[in-house]
Amino acid sequence: MSDDDFETELADAFEDEFDADGAAAATAAENAAAFRADFDEDLTAEDVLDRVESHTGDFEHRFDYAVGDLASENDDCTDSREYRIAGYDPMAAEPNQGF
Repeated sequence: MSDDDFETELADAFEDEFDADGAAAATAAENAAAFRADFDEDLTAEDVLDRVESHTGDFEHRFDYAVGDLASENDDCTDSREYRIAGYDPMAAEPNQGF
């Protein structure tokens, strides 16, 4: 499956199965394709969809958790934020966060 087919299949499924809006679906599909290219060329659209399905909440959170799951299984990926819809949260650098 080419990267274009991978992205298209995911974007369509994100909209159809998870009620993602078009922009979020396109961003998520692009990010999943980038993760695939950078870390796991054998990653299938079905693998991504299964991971998203395994989480609850709105689409963006489900996708971000799914990316975290995929990254945790890959020893070469130590920071998955670049592949998440939320990206780099500015609060991540706040030392008093959570206190």
